[in-house]
Amino acid sequence: MAIIEASSALLVSVLLLIPLLVTLIQKCVQKQNKNLPPSPLKLPFIGNLHQLGSLPHQSLCQLSKKYGSVMLLHLGNVPSVIISSAEAAKQVMKTHDLNSCSRPQLHGPKQLTYNFQDLAFSPYGKYWREIRKICVLEVFSVKRVNSYQSVREEEVTKLINSISHHSTSSPGAAVDLTEKLFAFTGSIIFRTAFGTTFKDTNFCDEKLDDILEEVVIFMGSFCAAEYFPYVGWIVDKISGLEQRRERIFHKMDDFFQRVIDDHLSPRREKQEHEDIVDVLLKIVKEQTGIEDTSLTINNVKGVLLDMFIGGIDTGAITMVWAMAELIKRPKLLKKAQDEVRTCIGNKGKVSETDTDNLQYLKMIVKETLRLHPPSPMLLRETISHFTINGYQIMPKTLLQVNVWAIGRDPNSWKDPEEFIPERFLDSFIDFKGQQFELLPFGSRRRMCPAIHMGTTIIEVGLANLLYSFDWQLADGMREQDFNMDEIAGHSLTICKKTALNLVPKKPF
Repeated sequence: MAIIEASSALLVSVLLLIPLLVTLIQKCVQKQNKNLPPSPLKLPFIGNLHQLGSLPHQSLCQLSKKYGSVMLLHLGNVPSVIISSAEAAKQVMKTHDLNSCSRPQLHGPKQLTYNFQDLAFSPYGKYWREIRKICVLEVFSVKRVNSYQSVREEEVTKLINSISHHSTSSPGAAVDLTEKLFAFTGSIIFRTAFGTTFKDTNFCDEKLDDILEEVVIFMGSFCAAEYFPYVGWIVDKISGLEQRRERIFHKMDDFFQRVIDDHLSPRREKQEHEDIVDVLLKIVKEQTGIEDTSLTINNVKGVLLDMFIGGIDTGAITMVWAMAELIKRPKLLKKAQDEVRTCIGNKGKVSETDTDNLQYLKMIVKETLRLHPPSPMLLRETISHFTINGYQIMPKTLLQVNVWAIGRDPNSWKDPEEFIPERFLDSFIDFKGQQFELLPFGSRRRMCPAIHMGTTIIEVGLANLLYSFDWQLADGMREQDFNMDEIAGHSLTICKKTALNLVPKKPF
């Protein structure tokens, strides 16, 4: 009897194992039959993480020269496809946009974005469509952005006056343009979002800009749980990353809540213009009680967080790089200044409407964004299976479009490493996502909805710097010695490694 029972148990075990074995065999066969993109050799456990380096966009660009513009990497346990050409980017963002328009649910930003209740990190779905519609039609529409023109003009005046005071009080001394431009864009974003100034806002006895810096740096920092989902959280806990994220989140959340409470207070003075918090809270009130469409306070906080992550860095970084490129090329700098000063004459300041006539300035901005996109890697996650150049791209694959590499691709650009604004003369290429050679703001469904606000700040800020001052390098520095190295900046951005210190002189 015991032998029969043992035989029966063995038979049952074999029968149960057969489906498992068949499944494993099928997976092995499928894996062999898949035409996956070429991939560099990977190390056990960490995969290709060691090949990213301190500036992943540069390292990945070099790898793509060997393995092609569609390349597969294994970042820990996460398969990641790197796109490094305009042709491949077009297939991802146009042909297969619907199949690849989600976002990876990264462990690091999850709490800071209120469980992906923002726009930038939210996965594709019903909520994302609703919040994007609100951002496009209500928050960042051309009409809304234009309504804050007076804010930008006031901040431009403060910027120019600050530099003029420095020039007068310390003749011949260099000014830290990096610091000035980050303060300039920060003040605009603060006043647009909250109706308050940037400098005077304190937060838990710490400067709010320091807390914001912590938030955005944390967004771009290494998080083990993102690459090793089953064990990485242990590393993050031991390293103190989890505790630091909790601390940063509660500080930031406390500030957002205080701002919202102030806006909801019946004692609040009526403002001349609605700020972004006003707009979002009005939508919350209108949608209260409407099933499946109600916007919550956490959604409001998520959108505000996006404004700081994307708004402050992008404008300041682009203006810093533009001025750095021009100071190395005195002829181009003079050409840009001649255009602005001829167009503006003795008006004393460049207005936003004036920038429509500054075509060379617009070419400078395009060329700067080509060589120095503030966010060099665009992150997506695939929703369903598709092919690129015959390669199989599987669902739940991390897609990274290397905008930096595409902007320097010799197949798309003549003399790609040279700063030549004139290349855009009579060119149809723009940065609004229709031409895939230039993608600083993304394209299609995942294109940045705040592109008009960002470029408006960049153009009016840069134009006034060129109009109001002659610029020189500090004493003893030559153009060829000027440091143009990159460094990882806040969040997912790339900054100029050293501060931009230039000597301003009044031309009039």
